[in-house]
Amino acid sequence: MKLLAAMSGGVDSAVAAARAVDAGHDVTGVHLALSPNPATLRHGARGCCTAEDANDARRAADVLGIPFYVWDLAERFKADVIDDFVDTYAAGQTPNPCLRCNEKIKFTAVLDRARALGFDAIVTGHHARLEDGRLRRSVDHGKDQSYVLAVCTSDQLAHAMFPLGDSTKTQVRAEAAERGLAVADKPDSHDICFIADGDTRGFLARRLGEQQGPIVDAVSGDVVGEHAGSFGFTIGQRRGLNLAQPGPGGDPRYVLSIRPVDNTVVVGPRAMLEATLVRADGVVWTSGAAPATDAFECAVQLRAHGMTSPATVRVDGARVVAELHEPQVGVAAGQALVMYDGDAVVGSATVTAAERVEHADTPA
Repeated sequence: MKLLAAMSGGVDSAVAAARAVDAGHDVTGVHLALSPNPATLRHGARGCCTAEDANDARRAADVLGIPFYVWDLAERFKADVIDDFVDTYAAGQTPNPCLRCNEKIKFTAVLDRARALGFDAIVTGHHARLEDGRLRRSVDHGKDQSYVLAVCTSDQLAHAMFPLGDSTKTQVRAEAAERGLAVADKPDSHDICFIADGDTRGFLARRLGEQQGPIVDAVSGDVVGEHAGSFGFTIGQRRGLNLAQPGPGGDPRYVLSIRPVDNTVVVGPRAMLEATLVRADGVVWTSGAAPATDAFECAVQLRAHGMTSPATVRVDGARVVAELHEPQVGVAAGQALVMYDGDAVVGSATVTAAERVEHADTPA
C-alpha cells in the first residue's frame, strides 16, 4: 500500500512509520506546520508541532530512508482548532483541542489531501487498535488514545493505520533505541501546543478581553468573589478561585456552572458536581452504524483520562442521553462522551449538559 505517515517529531510517530516500512508498504513521511510563527508553540519536553519537532521528524525519516515533506496547515489549524478553542470557552464550555485536531486536521484535512494525492491510508503514532474496522483501546491503557480518536467516522478509520496499538510505551521506546532513532528518549508532549507559556487564562483574556464578574455561592446565593472573565474557568475547578470566604465548615468550593450570558461563575460543594444523566449532541457512530435499538448498555468515558462509567444510552437521532449507573463528578459541556462496548468504541458525541437525576428506586 502507498501510505502517508504523519510524523510529529515524537517517538510514537517515528516507530509507527518504521513499522509501516517493515511491513513492506511504500511510505512517505509528512510533518504538519501548524503555526505561521513556530516560536509561539511550546518547545522541548512540553512541545508539540514546533520547529524542533519538524527537525526531529526529518531526522527520523532520514534514518528510515523515506521521502519527507512539511505541509503548511497553519490557517486551517487556526480556524478549526484555535478559534474553536476560544469560542468554546467563551460559550462557557470546556474544549478538547487535541480531539478537535484529530477530527478537523489529521483525519479530515490531511487524510483528504492524502487520498487526493493517491495515498491509500495515513499512518499515525496513536495508541489505539483497529480490528475488523472497529476502533479499540490500546493494550497500554495508560497511553490509550481511543477517546480522542472516537470523533473519526468509519470511512476515515478505513483509511487509517495505528501500528502501535499492540505495544506499550516502554516497548515503543525500546524499539526506537534499537532502530537508532534519536527520539527514543524524547519526553512526551504535554499541555496545549499553541499556548506557549501554559497560561490558558491569559491566552483567552488576550483574545476575549477581561470582563469583571461575580462568583456566586449556589447554596446561599451570596457573592463570594470576583473574576476577570467567566471564560477562565472549567466545571469542577477548585484551585485559583480566590474566594473571599471558605464554604460552610471550611469545606472547599468547586465550580458548578459557568454562565457567559451574565458573566457569572457559580460555586458550591463537591456533592453538587455529581451527575447521573449526560446529554450529548452530534453523535458519530465510529463503528459504522447506529445500534439496532434506541437504548443499549455500554460504558461511557467523559474525559480524556478517567471518568468512565457503566451507562444506559438512549438514542434520539443525532443526540444521545446517557443514564450513568454511577454518579460522575465534574462532567463538562464541550467534552466528548465516548461509548464503549468492552474495549471497542461504539461512537462519540459532544456533551451539552449534565445533571443529577434521582430515580424512583434511588434513596433520596
